[in-house]
Amino acid sequence: MKSRLTALFASLLLLASMIGGCTTLPHVPDKRAPAASVPTVTGLNGELKPSVAREMLEERWTHASRDLKALATLEEAATGVPLIAGNNVSLLFDGPQTMNAMMDAVRGAKETINLETYIFDQDEVGMRFANLLIERQRAGVRVNVMYDSVGTIGVPPEFFERMRAAGITLLAFNPINPAKARGKWAINNRDHRKLLVVDGKVAFTGGINISEDYANSSLFRSRRRPPASAEVGWRDTHIRIEGPAVAALQWSFIDNWVNQVAGDLPEANYFPKLKPVGDKMLRVLATRPNTGFEIYKAFMVAIQEAKKSIHITSAYFVPDKQIIEALGAAAKRGVDVQLILPSRTDHGIVADAGRATYDRLLGSGVRIFELQVAVLHAKTAVIDGAWSTVGSANIDRRSFLHNYELNVIVIDPAFGREMEAAFTEDLRNSNEVTLANWRKRPVTERFKEWAAQLLGYWL
Repeated sequence: MKSRLTALFASLLLLASMIGGCTTLPHVPDKRAPAASVPTVTGLNGELKPSVAREMLEERWTHASRDLKALATLEEAATGVPLIAGNNVSLLFDGPQTMNAMMDAVRGAKETINLETYIFDQDEVGMRFANLLIERQRAGVRVNVMYDSVGTIGVPPEFFERMRAAGITLLAFNPINPAKARGKWAINNRDHRKLLVVDGKVAFTGGINISEDYANSSLFRSRRRPPASAEVGWRDTHIRIEGPAVAALQWSFIDNWVNQVAGDLPEANYFPKLKPVGDKMLRVLATRPNTGFEIYKAFMVAIQEAKKSIHITSAYFVPDKQIIEALGAAAKRGVDVQLILPSRTDHGIVADAGRATYDRLLGSGVRIFELQVAVLHAKTAVIDGAWSTVGSANIDRRSFLHNYELNVIVIDPAFGREMEAAFTEDLRNSNEVTLANWRKRPVTERFKEWAAQLLGYWL
């Protein structure tokens, strides 16, 4: 946690002199897709013919809303990214379950391991993971690690030198020291992605970093009483993916590496032939600063198209005006809009900035709940029970404008039911914020929110 606070403080200091020209998020118009349109679907041998894609969608989405195909088409038009068919996706909850699953995959690696992470701490969890990577490198597996320079600002250089000495190829993303930058120095553009790809066949992504912070799990699906504040766990979500979509995730890692002017990766079989292993259709959105805004556009389209429900879990929630208006408009047209936001957080100023939006959201009919029993770090959403996203992007301008982020969208009613079940479980451990009670908060709290909101663009 200390490393995160140090990183935020350092970033704010460096950014103080940069508040001049501010990039804005694009306007996303609310429009309907043609009724006969079919979203692009890629398979084992590339893009499927529209007739084949239509047949596949009808089979997969038989019991889904009749508007699901239109949503997928609009989302493709907004993002330019096709759906990828034939995948298996598993939900992972909190650090212990996720770390165990990732370590099991690493232990079984035969050819390659590519790890991209914002935080890689030198603590018990970080040391275990590093030791395992070193072991696999020495066993002949090609291991490449990309870590963010601000996210690891408090980590001793010796921690990474030990891995480098063992033969692991490492890349410190966007070095804080401009003299160490190989390409364009961009201190404000951080690699916030969390991605592990093993043998080019299995991938993990979501919100979990390599850090002991996640070792103490939340009370997700637990009957235990909430722990003392000092012992509180972290609530986060990750996913495990097998199938053709892994190639898109592998490509996002390699593309990010190459664009750091870090040279070519060591030669290895990064793209083995992948066969369909399931029936899930995914859209992989790997975004970079000030170009494309694909994750933001996907959120906007899904919110605008929502017919029944919008259930969002967001660790750092500082939405721009367009998202606030879209959520309010959805609530006013009868959509069940519910947000699970943090009551306990590792970034108080971000929480204050987010709370500055509560009055307007509550006033438009959006329901807000604050998770009580854990530090919320998850970044997930499920809309109409069929459109789901899990990833690294928060609902704030830092994620949408300044960071390199990675989200996976799953358009599937069965997976949506799993996401809804998880959302319901988190509601059980949350307290609702009502408009009447919110307006009774002290003046000191209002001032903190006002002051924090002024920094919303940079948080």
